[in-house]
Amino acid sequence: MMMNEENSQRHQKPAFHHQHATLNSNPKYLLVALVLLGLFMATEVITAVVSGSLALLSDATHILSDMAAIALALWTIKLAHTPRKGIWTWGLKRAEILSAAVNGAVLLILAIAIGIEAISRLISPPPIVGGLVLLVSLVGIAVNIAVVQLVARANRSSLNIEGAYQHILTDLYGFIGTFVAGVIIIATRWTPADTIASLIICALMIRAGWGLLRDTGRILLEGAPDGLSLSDIRKHLLNIDHVYEVHDLHAWSLSSELPALSVHLVLDPTCFNDGHTTKILDDAQSCLQHHFNIDHTTIQIEPPTHSAHEPTKH
Repeated sequence: MMMNEENSQRHQKPAFHHQHATLNSNPKYLLVALVLLGLFMATEVITAVVSGSLALLSDATHILSDMAAIALALWTIKLAHTPRKGIWTWGLKRAEILSAAVNGAVLLILAIAIGIEAISRLISPPPIVGGLVLLVSLVGIAVNIAVVQLVARANRSSLNIEGAYQHILTDLYGFIGTFVAGVIIIATRWTPADTIASLIICALMIRAGWGLLRDTGRILLEGAPDGLSLSDIRKHLLNIDHVYEVHDLHAWSLSSELPALSVHLVLDPTCFNDGHTTKILDDAQSCLQHHFNIDHTTIQIEPPTHSAHEPTKH
């Protein structure tokens, strides 16, 4: 006998609706951030060409990827609110995970490309105008602080938004590194400082990109949500009166904000005669919601003799 959470409305959590309200407020912050980055990127490209700074050019390239990440995040927010229809029984909620994965991959690709150019410049350093590097990096720090604050106001529990945030945060660190390089060039005329700053930016991009790919990979491969212990869930369910056994326990994430779980509970046979099964189902759902914050559950309750109809357990 299959029963799921949609049979009972009493356990709906108000916080879930608040979460969607937060998601709906994301676009305005992201749009303002997109405009600020676009204006600054145009300025930085021109300055990078005039000054000969690879650090500025790598930052400009990264800003372009920031803009793409934000644009992708905006599009994905719209997709995630697409209602369920036809084969899309969950709507397009998982689109945000694909967006975050793309952001992570782009960060790694850009880091490799910039790293290769930086190594070649270490071998043969070009002339660099340190004053321009210093000026643009200061403006870049100010712009990126504003953009980071804007994106931080959005719902970063979504990996989609977190992907855009990581892009911009590494860009801020990059501008700080570029500023330090500009100071060194002006003070000592040691131009390799610009290239070293680029390599530091690459390292930050790799760290952020790998983190996004790791987190999105866990969801796409349907691993258990981070921090969720299946053994703890099993113990809690076995503590419910009349539950003899727990098997076929699976937990995964449909998106970064939507964990799901399915499980089979083997009950005392007498429960099926006295109508006690409904109470056990309620107890199991309440346990999963309040102890593990899992709202979307599918629970199959069965007598011990049902195992004969399940040749394999998974």
